[in-house]
Amino acid sequence: MGRGRVQLKRIENKINRQVTFSKRRAGLLKKAHEISVLCDAQVALIVFSNKGKLFEYATDSCMEQILERYERYSYAERQLVETDFDSQGNWPFEHSRLKAKVELLQRNQRHYLGEDLDSLTLKEIQSLEQQIDTALKQIRLRKNQLMHESISELQKKEKAMQEQNNLLSKKIKENEKAAAQQVNNWEQQNHGLDLLPQPLPCLNMGGTQQGEFLQVRRNQLDLTLEPLYSCHLGCFAT
Repeated sequence: MGRGRVQLKRIENKINRQVTFSKRRAGLLKKAHEISVLCDAQVALIVFSNKGKLFEYATDSCMEQILERYERYSYAERQLVETDFDSQGNWPFEHSRLKAKVELLQRNQRHYLGEDLDSLTLKEIQSLEQQIDTALKQIRLRKNQLMHESISELQKKEKAMQEQNNLLSKKIKENEKAAAQQVNNWEQQNHGLDLLPQPLPCLNMGGTQQGEFLQVRRNQLDLTLEPLYSCHLGCFAT
């Protein structure tokens, strides 16, 4: 026997309502995934529970890209509508619409900063809290990604500097070894030169200087022999 058709109205029983929400939510997310895979479509699904809890699905986890695309499409549509308004000269209506939009954005900004929360209901505060938590998760994810990239880059630089340091140390050792070898060769060469016989000194005098030198030597010999000769003569005289 087939299932009876469910009447579309709010389920009064709280437990049954929560169970139905969980089942229908899972089925909705499954169908969104199936249509994205089967039809190669970009799908973005956002669901808020009655307690303000967020459930979402996006093709290839590119929710931001899909939302940006939606904004561009909506902006193009709004431009067409604005053109129609301009052509009709409906400036007061456009001014009121933009003013209301600015006020809404300003109010949301104050809420994100924790201001003007007295006018919010419990569900609105829970929804705001969920939005802030989601934003914080994305911020932390991006921060961790940047930190990992920075650490990886520093590790690469450290490795490159270590390799450069090793290369410089190797070159220094080679230069020290070459210098020690040169000192060894120089000492061996000098030791060989010290063992060679030294040349005797020689006198290089011209003819005149050589004659003068001989004359001085002769006079010195005469002065030395003269007392000896006088002594011998004295002995014969006695």
